[in-house]
Amino acid sequence: MKFRTSLFLLTLALAASSTLTAHASACSNATIRGAYAFTLHGTLFLPDGSTLLVDGIDKITFDGNGNFRQVDAVATNGNLAPGWRSGTGTYTVNPDCTGTQTISVPGMPDLHLQFIVAQSGNTIHQVVIDPGFATTGEGERIHILTK
Repeated sequence: MKFRTSLFLLTLALAASSTLTAHASACSNATIRGAYAFTLHGTLFLPDGSTLLVDGIDKITFDGNGNFRQVDAVATNGNLAPGWRSGTGTYTVNPDCTGTQTISVPGMPDLHLQFIVAQSGNTIHQVVIDPGFATTGEGERIHILTK
């Protein structure tokens, strides 16, 4: 009986310490170092009251220092220009794994996003915060960049 009680207490202590360890690590810009594949969905609300449906894919490579480069293919109302559109930008990851991102695509206004980093940096959930946008993106890591 004493052995079972000791084994139970040891198991309980290990479970509690592994849970604390899993939540103890803070995020930073380096948490999302690497390339991610995103799917994009949403609606744009135009000043005249009309809307555009948005669907797309995006590959973003984060450098771990607050900068990124990307290529995307985005369809509006089912129309997609052929080829990949490139862009660059900056990002900041907070210790609580939330963050902000600004995307610059030549010939277009900058886009501003907020995101949450999940799964130890393997997943990113994002939303565009500019007025008139109701668009979200989900990204998963393709690979981690080596230094």
